[in-house]
Amino acid sequence: MLVSNWRAIIKRAWSIRLMLIAGALSGLEFALPYLDGYVDIPPRLFAALSGLTVAAAFVARLVAQKDVSDGK
Repeated sequence: MLVSNWRAIIKRAWSIRLMLIAGALSGLEFALPYLDGYVDIPPRLFAALSGLTVAAAFVARLVAQKDVSDGK
């Protein structure tokens, strides 16, 4: 069952934003071998950034956020 303010959560929650960034970083990590020679980025950089972003999203999900805490 969805929470009552799921639309506000999708629009304003930092945990959602951070998970989207982590997904984008994972996609860039996948595409990095195809960009070899065009960009000079260490191979494990995207994996490290993605992991840190997921960890931050986990923390953000546990912290009550003023705009999306369902009136609590």
